[in-house]
Amino acid sequence: MLERAQKFLRRFEVLPFVAPGLVLLCLFVLWPLLQGLRISFYDWSIMPGAEQKFVGLANYSRAFHDPVARTALVNTLIYVVVTVPGQMFFGLLVALGLNAAIRGRVLLRSLYYIPVLTSWVVVSFIFKYLFMGGEAGPVNYLLQNVLGILEEPVGWLQDRWTAQVPITTLGIWKGIGWNMIMFLAALQSIPREIYEAAAIDGASRFQVLWRITLPLIRPVLLFVMVMLTIGGFSVFISVNLLTGGGPMDSTQVILSYMYDQGFKYFEFGYGFALAALLGLVIFAISRLQFRYMKNEIDM
Repeated sequence: MLERAQKFLRRFEVLPFVAPGLVLLCLFVLWPLLQGLRISFYDWSIMPGAEQKFVGLANYSRAFHDPVARTALVNTLIYVVVTVPGQMFFGLLVALGLNAAIRGRVLLRSLYYIPVLTSWVVVSFIFKYLFMGGEAGPVNYLLQNVLGILEEPVGWLQDRWTAQVPITTLGIWKGIGWNMIMFLAALQSIPREIYEAAAIDGASRFQVLWRITLPLIRPVLLFVMVMLTIGGFSVFISVNLLTGGGPMDSTQVILSYMYDQGFKYFEFGYGFALAALLGLVIFAISRLQFRYMKNEIDM
């Protein structure tokens, strides 16, 4: 009994060290989160002195019956399904290449990481120019006049499905550098003796990759997948700057639609309801992924 009490009291010894972080967490994360959850049950008005009408679950019911919200959810899922495997594939490919003893690999690592450091606003405007409609757009000019793939220019940002190309391409391109760093760290932790033994046994490069490298970096692969999935559901800036959710809300994602409801139409209650539902989706998917990751690591 005394030993349990000592263990319990020992936990308070670290309280002075974690207290500042806990205060900031409560002030800037937990309190706004609880306030947003409360607002989602009201027809909220930002006018001073206005009566806040309690509507219960009406905002959540509206979200389930809103066709634009369903479109935004589908677009968000498309973004996640395309960009998460794309970032992981190209990030791993670059990491494998830069893990080899090649000249200038330090410079190449820096170059591949530059997009990660670049502002989303800057690269979004660059991609908006690259995928500009008409023959003046660089991508259209390349595909039509140089490669001869297109017979006429494509209005990339004027259609729901063609707009997915620049949006997802930007997401993949910007995330390659971060994935490269994560996978490169994992690859460099593998003992060289394992590869030397595989070479002595006559294993091919594909066999080494499939049977040695990928199983040994599996925990990192699963961790990166979880992080990218959470980030994919949080896509906002690129969509907001490339298409603004148009035309006719056909390219909306959950966060851009939530932003429009709150700051364009001042439907704060409905906007927070969308945010709460998105949080539940992310939590559920992340929970499943972490459970799968734990089972895989334990194996």
